[in-house]
Amino acid sequence: MSIACGVGCVVVIGCIRWAWKRCSYIGSDDSEAWPIATMEEFEPIHRICRVILAVYEPDPDHPQYPPSNHYRVNYDNILKRVTYEETQGHSPPYIIYSDHENREIVLAIRGLNLYKESHYKILWDNNLGKQMFDGGYVHHGLLKSATWILSRESETLKMLWMESGKNYNMVFAGHSLGAGIAALLTVIAVNHGDQIGGIPRSNIRCFAVAPARCMSLNLAVKYANVIHSIVLQDDFLPRTPTPLEDIAKSIFCLPCLMFCLCLSDTFMPEDRKLKDPRRLYAPGRIYHIVERKFCRCGRYPPEVRTAIPVDGRFEHIVLSCNATSDHAIIQITNETEKALQILKESGDETTTTAPKVPKCDRLQTIEEEHKDALERAISMNILDAVTTTEEEESLEETNIEIKDCQDEDEDALNTLSKP
Repeated sequence: MSIACGVGCVVVIGCIRWAWKRCSYIGSDDSEAWPIATMEEFEPIHRICRVILAVYEPDPDHPQYPPSNHYRVNYDNILKRVTYEETQGHSPPYIIYSDHENREIVLAIRGLNLYKESHYKILWDNNLGKQMFDGGYVHHGLLKSATWILSRESETLKMLWMESGKNYNMVFAGHSLGAGIAALLTVIAVNHGDQIGGIPRSNIRCFAVAPARCMSLNLAVKYANVIHSIVLQDDFLPRTPTPLEDIAKSIFCLPCLMFCLCLSDTFMPEDRKLKDPRRLYAPGRIYHIVERKFCRCGRYPPEVRTAIPVDGRFEHIVLSCNATSDHAIIQITNETEKALQILKESGDETTTTAPKVPKCDRLQTIEEEHKDALERAISMNILDAVTTTEEEESLEETNIEIKDCQDEDEDALNTLSKP
């Protein structure tokens, strides 16, 4: 009897300890040791968020979700707006926008629409380890969607880049579902710049806002100098390791799913997670916007932290009432504006006294940080990790993979067209 009581006490204490650690774990803990982003590198993020938000507006003259200070997007420069009828379920709607002021050609993709069955089909078109690409694993459905967009818009993007005198940057951006598609579209464009006019890697950028986990760890680190992920505090999607199809099936019982994932995280060692090459992650460099503190009410002035994490890349679900609201594009847009204003003000001030709160400032350049992240991935035995971004993989295999995705799309269209 005493033994049973002792075992019961140990179980109760263990459960209480787990509950305390889970309830006290907040989103800011993920990036606690990351350095603060600079105003120069964060400035494009807020601008791109406004462009993505404009994709959600069916009528730009009568916006339904206007951010503060309006969009600041010149609608005359929206060269192409692709609707649900035109995509035919292959991808979410998107726009092609020419930003002459900032010398950018932007392809922006909207996020998940809960009322569109075609979006769920994109999410469900994947199994763990189903699709290999460029030496790693990616989400199969998102890769097919990215391939479809590139095959449809490659001539348009090529023409725009040629007309710009080959001086503009090519920017792929998206939110949620669209962020995953934009990230994989960027990987294809980097390896096959000839499809859009021979554009070099240095002229390609991706901004994935609240991204889904879409690529394996070696690819996420490899492309960290071109892909930038933006995460607002407790956003659930970049932290959710479960396959995206399970998230979609459980969307109406998301708290139950998150609680079960917390239990799973507790008993799964991080080494085991890192050694699974099929496990998908949020892509590229991470910009984490933090605005809430433990046991504090209300929002604080947002702080932007950035890093290229190898281990600890948003591995824990946060039990928070803001886990879904932090995923909204309008909320992210508003918070990026506040954060940018704070960064501008702090940059204009001349520091004469020591700060009251110690901050972790960046001591390395972005290039050095990326190189260190690649070396750390190698030292941790991450499968297929590369030592330098200039190392070229076998393009022949990649071409075959892209062609296979295009063939699958053509077969599907032929099947639908049959009576």
